[in-house]
Formats: sequence, structure tokens, C-alpha cells
Amino acid sequence: MFGILRIAVRALRRNILRSFLTMLGIIVGIASVIVGVSMGAGAKAEVDKRIASMGQNLITVMSGNMSRGGVRGGFGMAPNLSVEDYEALRRDVPGVAASSPEARTQGQINAGNQNTSVQISGVSAEYLTARSWPLRGGENFSDTDVRGAAKVCLIGSTTAKTLFGENVDPVGQLIRIKNAPFTIVGWLEAKGSGSFGQDQDDLVLVPYTSVMKRLSGDTKFRSIFVQAESPSAIPAVQAQISELLRQRHQITEGKDDDFMVRTQQETSDFFNANNKIMTQLIGFFAGISLLVGGIGIMNIMLVNVTERTREIGIRLAVGARGRDVLGQFLTEAVLLSAFGGALGIATGYVVAPVLTQQQGYPTLITSSSVLVAFSVSAVIGIVFGFFPALKAARLDPIDALRYE
Repeated sequence: MFGILRIAVRALRRNILRSFLTMLGIIVGIASVIVGVSMGAGAKAEVDKRIASMGQNLITVMSGNMSRGGVRGGFGMAPNLSVEDYEALRRDVPGVAASSPEARTQGQINAGNQNTSVQISGVSAEYLTARSWPLRGGENFSDTDVRGAAKVCLIGSTTAKTLFGENVDPVGQLIRIKNAPFTIVGWLEAKGSGSFGQDQDDLVLVPYTSVMKRLSGDTKFRSIFVQAESPSAIPAVQAQISELLRQRHQITEGKDDDFMVRTQQETSDFFNANNKIMTQLIGFFAGISLLVGGIGIMNIMLVNVTERTREIGIRLAVGARGRDVLGQFLTEAVLLSAFGGALGIATGYVVAPVLTQQQGYPTLITSSSVLVAFSVSAVIGIVFGFFPALKAARLDPIDALRYE
């Protein structure tokens, strides 16, 4: 076995440039596989990270219900979730650990001589629990603040930095939201980017009653966040929320819901759908490159058989068997493909981080993708090298010795 490997390596080294050019198709194909899979894995990991940052065991109830390409999207209509819907959900659905509506508006915020335009979200006192969002300083507002539409707020880290500077505790400071004075009672920990890529920390949270009565005049919610008591409770809570809202909105059998109840897994699947298509397209073109590379290996091995016909004849004349010749040329083809696969993997390891640094696209190279890529390259060597090796093994010794 080692003798065959030694002879195969020696044969490939006779013409290093030709061997490298033969491997080029495999190198490009395997590198494309590594980069493509790493892009898909990186995008999925980033989406899952952002979805997880929303909270644990989270169920989101959204106004509207639309579908795009068979995938439900939500947020397809104007806000239609009422305060009564929220109170009924909170009261009648078992298995709920925390819940909060969300009434959004955009507004100008002033603090001293600084101002910024941010998202203002009206929420309940359970919002931080539902979203698993800790405080960096201060304390949360209370149910009493919500009932009394108090002028208190929680501030995100990005907004706090803009108004008060880096690492300055804003608790106790007074800000004006749409010219209404609000006191900051809590400073939120940084969350990072959300599922839509927005900065989750550039916001102010106030009691939802304060938004409705003092800032926007809205009477409906666009969404309600619900935290189930445990992962196993999510399906039952989701089903009961849907049943409750269908009854309250008087939706009869066969009619489409005017709301949507979505879990974190469904949200992740929705955002990963495009990533999956992109990964499949990259894999398709990488497969074409690998096919071309395999044909190149077959072509060069056929040339090798022709060039070394007398050598094959001598080996057969001195006692070598057909399977020995078959193994020899098959080994050379597999080595070509394996070396190309190794170089392709190395190229992928170089290109993927560069893509992240230069384009900001998340990539994640997994050991399984490397193993699959290397295995594919070896299989290509066997499949496309078999016919030339078989041709060499079936040569007639006498005809081979006479070949010029």
C-alpha cells in the first residue's frame, strides 16, 4: 500500500504545474462549498442569536395576518389588539408567566441641550420579564404607574449614551418626550440588534397608558408579548391565545384570523427561509464546479494512461496484475482530488473571514461542513478516476510494449 502511494506521489510530482491545474476545479468547488455553507450557518446563527435576545419561551401576538410565498409574515394590518384583548389574555390563558402589550410611536426626546429621535414603546410592568431584559441601573416602573399613566420611563443604552454620554448613569434625570416631561427610573442593559437588524437599545419604554393618553392617542396595540412558563407549555399557550382572540374578534369557522400568534421557532424559520435558498444556490454552483473538476481529473488521468502505456506494459510483463495497475492509477486520481480538497478547505478558511471583515457578512465554518467537503473530494477522485484506471488495467501487455 505504501509502495503504491509513493509511486503515485512521484508520478504527480513529475509535472507539478499540470497536477495543480487539474486540481484547480476541485479547489474552487470545495472552497465554494465551505464559504457557502459557512455563510448559511453564520446567517442562521446570527438570526437565532437575535431571536433569542427577544426573550425566553416568548410568544408574540401581532395585529394582522399575511402570507408571502407560503410563509406567514404578520404585521399586515393596522393595530387591532385592544386593551380588553390584553386583559382577557392575561386573565384567562393558563401557563403564562408574564405578558405585555406594546404601543409604539416615534418621537423627539430632549435632555438638556441634547436631543434625538427614537422609538417610544408603551409597555406593561411585566415587559422586562417577558423579554428577559435586565436593568443596568435603577428599577422598573410598577403596575401603579401603568394604571395612573405616570410620567416615568426606562431608557435604552444607546439612547442614554446619545443624551448623556458614555457610561453616564441617567437614572433620576428628566427628559422631555414630545414636550412632555418624563423621569428616568431605570437604565436597560444592552441587547444589541433585533431580528430585523434594528438597534434594540435605541428606545425609551414608558407605561402603555402613558403612550395612549399622553403621546400618541392610540387605542389599539400592534403586538402583545407573552412568556410561557416553560418550553413545553408554548404549544398549549399558543393554541389558547388563538382560540381566545378568535372568540373575542368574532371570527367564524373558515375565516382568516385578523391576528397572528408566532413562537420564536416560527420567527427563526421565517427569517432563515431566505438563507436556506441562498445556501442551496451556492451549493448548486459549487456542485457544477466540482463536476467540472472531476471531468478535469478524468481527462488528465486518460492522458497519463496514454503517456505511460509502455510503463504499464513493462509492469504487466514482469508480473503485475491488472488490479495492481487499477489501484495505482485510482490512487493517483484520489490523491489529486484529495490534495485539491485540502487546498480548497484552506482557501475557504481564508476567504470566509475576509468576507466577514470586508462585507460584514456573518460566517461560521463548522467541522461537519469540512468533513463533508473533504469526503466529497475523495469520492470525486474515485468516481472520475475509475474509468481511466480501468482502461490502464485492461491494457494488453504486448500491445502496450509495442506502443510508441
